[in-house]
Amino acid sequence: MSIRFELVSKRFEDREALGDISFMVEPGEFVFVTGHSGAGKSTLLKLLALIERPTAGIIEVFGERLSKIPRRQLARYRRQLGLVFQDHRLLMDRSAFENVALPLRLDGYSEEAIARRVPAALAQVGLGGRERAFPAQLSTGEQQRLGIARAVVAAPKLLLADEPTGNLDPQLAVEIMELFVSMKSQGTTVIVASHDVPLIQKIRRRTIVLERGTQIDDFRPEDAHA
Repeated sequence: MSIRFELVSKRFEDREALGDISFMVEPGEFVFVTGHSGAGKSTLLKLLALIERPTAGIIEVFGERLSKIPRRQLARYRRQLGLVFQDHRLLMDRSAFENVALPLRLDGYSEEAIARRVPAALAQVGLGGRERAFPAQLSTGEQQRLGIARAVVAAPKLLLADEPTGNLDPQLAVEIMELFVSMKSQGTTVIVASHDVPLIQKIRRRTIVLERGTQIDDFRPEDAHA
């Protein structure tokens, strides 16, 4: 089932962050959301993660209307998601292994499966062999990659990434995006907020463009003829 926004608006006390946003995303699709700082990219992801609630409009995720999900069921809903935040939100008193293992433990994976999946996820983001390192021992870019490994390890139904490559060198940024694109094979829908125009142009996937909370474009460069 798809993701659907229908005339979605979000107003904070001093401003309207989003106004009348409408689009659909198909299962397994990869979509960029772009725009200048303050365009509403992070707010859109927070609505999908139920960190914020819309002021108006309808949001459906995989057949479930988000306005119908009560607070007591937030954890159940979010277990379907992989979340990559700008500030990493790592557990500083846990090793890299334990940070990545956390969503698997919450989902009830066996220790055997955890021991197999965690090193594989760390290797995918270039942190192979760093299982015992603590976040404080990692650079900012490595912490960002650790957060990405945690988000992808459980093969979530929906991956939401907010500026996931901001502290990474260009080549590694491309590799991370290619990892996200490849998640289609396991059925994961990916929505990435990014203002990195050269990276977006290189990856060539559907891009929703926001400007001051308004949707001004929705294009699919992979379908365009050279």
